[in-house]
Amino acid sequence: MADFNVVKKSDQEVMDKEKLQKMIAERAYCKAEKRGFVGGHELEDWLEAESEIKNQYFYWFQDVE
Repeated sequence: MADFNVVKKSDQEVMDKEKLQKMIAERAYCKAEKRGFVGGHELEDWLEAESEIKNQYFYWFQDVE
């Protein structure tokens, strides 16, 4: 299982927790913006954004042989 506090592909490529949180927040904001900032969906937006970003990084940082 991936540790999303630090995700490494190589010693030069590191995804830290702060950067990951920022990316999730930006994605959640875009989801809210797309809906016209209608309230009541904040948690849903965050959880969807978190899942999308983590799945994207899990795919990108898998070792390809």
